[in-house]
Amino acid sequence: MSSSKKALIAVLGAIVVVAIGAFALFSLRDSGPDELTLGERATTTTAADAAEEPTTTEAETSTPAPEGIEGAWTISPSSVAGYRVVEDFAGGISDFEAVGRTSMIEGELAIEGSAVTAAAFSVDVESIVSDDSRRDGQFAGRIMNAEEFPTADFVLTSPIDLGDSAESGDQITVDATGELTLRGATNTVTFPLTARLVNGEIETLGSIPVVFADYGIDNPSFAGITVRDEGLVEFSLIFVR
Repeated sequence: MSSSKKALIAVLGAIVVVAIGAFALFSLRDSGPDELTLGERATTTTAADAAEEPTTTEAETSTPAPEGIEGAWTISPSSVAGYRVVEDFAGGISDFEAVGRTSMIEGELAIEGSAVTAAAFSVDVESIVSDDSRRDGQFAGRIMNAEEFPTADFVLTSPIDLGDSAESGDQITVDATGELTLRGATNTVTFPLTARLVNGEIETLGSIPVVFADYGIDNPSFAGITVRDEGLVEFSLIFVR
């Protein structure tokens, strides 16, 4: 066998080994943290930390706030928000649920009677982290362009009637409609919002489907990993007085 053929076989063999190794590495990865739950606090941001038990408040500990629910509320630093997307490897042979989260969130809501009359929150895009710094660099850079568009924002555009049980501590789920702004593009969205009054705090939970093209976001695929064309914006926001 000629030396050139031996060299070619060696190169092909190396390529196969690298491909097998890359597939094994990707297929053995654990997906990111589970979807957020009502009352979950910002105790985990990466898949590596996901095994830790999140801090939650169970429904049976709910007690009405003595001052009622009317008035102005602001977002607690214990709130958490972020994204969830599915990454496919090798044409969908293996997939991975990538999750990025942050607790750098600002916002407020106003309640009159039993209705939320105003609400808004902003998420610091560059502070969102996942289990992979390379993904985070792509996310804050070419995907979301955090330098030009530093926040992702939601503004409520229709009042939400919480119902007569809003002050009782019961868990309720209602539709919320507002404007979601990502990378400078704004769309009207409607999604289920779950809420509960617990020990003087209002816990809220939501998940908003996002089609990247609707916000002018290029498909986030990179380095041989194909990201699906849609994802989720998810949040567990805790409001305090």
